[in-house]
Amino acid sequence: MYEFTQDCLTGIDQIDEEHRKLFSLINEAVELPKEARTPQTVKNILEHLSDYAVNHFAHEEAYMEAQNDPELPLQKKEHQAFADHVKLLEKQPLTGENASAMLDEILTYLVRWLYRHILSSDMMIGKMQKEDPFVFTAKYYTGIELVDREHRKLFEIIGEVNALIHNDLLHDKYDEIVRLLDELREYTKFHFEDEEAYMQKINSPMLEAQKRAHQAFVDKLMSIDLDKLEEIDDNQQEYLHELIEFLGGWLINHILKMDTQIEKTEQ
Repeated sequence: MYEFTQDCLTGIDQIDEEHRKLFSLINEAVELPKEARTPQTVKNILEHLSDYAVNHFAHEEAYMEAQNDPELPLQKKEHQAFADHVKLLEKQPLTGENASAMLDEILTYLVRWLYRHILSSDMMIGKMQKEDPFVFTAKYYTGIELVDREHRKLFEIIGEVNALIHNDLLHDKYDEIVRLLDELREYTKFHFEDEEAYMQKINSPMLEAQKRAHQAFVDKLMSIDLDKLEEIDDNQQEYLHELIEFLGGWLINHILKMDTQIEKTEQ
């Protein structure tokens, strides 16, 4: 069974309800007995899940468009990538021998993708900051010296990347941007390990939720194709602007929503 947990709540009722429904549909399929997993039954389940996901994406995108959310183009890309992958899975031949295994494989993919998408992308809906998102201020303090120090360092790295991106007078900035993004990847993983170790030490009930959110963000960082930055033209400049706004926005949202609660939930 896959649990729809509190850390998956975006605070937008319709989106949260549809996410909850997706988890419910997946769990119904997981509980289907092996003898009932005929090729036709499995095909029907997959079509139903796919249709519901596509409808949900449409609702989510409509909400974001109404809010003039700057993350909409990124969401559309992720939604389309998911739909394309599911179509490929649905084209695989189903037989009485492989239907059950195929269903398990696809459900595992759906859940993994859904968790990561909610925690790394959907959490950002409506939360892009109007103030400078690259300045570490007192409102981000967790009260944990190690965590606050490492958060400050993350803000510094993201701020450096942002400054380079917006420096129109500096033309040879590709190598430095790549270096900083690589540093951000490594320091983020280092910080998450420290934070999780601290939470384990104090027996925090938030640890598993934090691990899921951390992994989703690391996956997002690892998916950045640095080859796209070889020659910075107008399109790649736009890509960089969207990327750095997402990274800064995610970090802010995660700190305010989850990290500031670490000490308050100590058991």
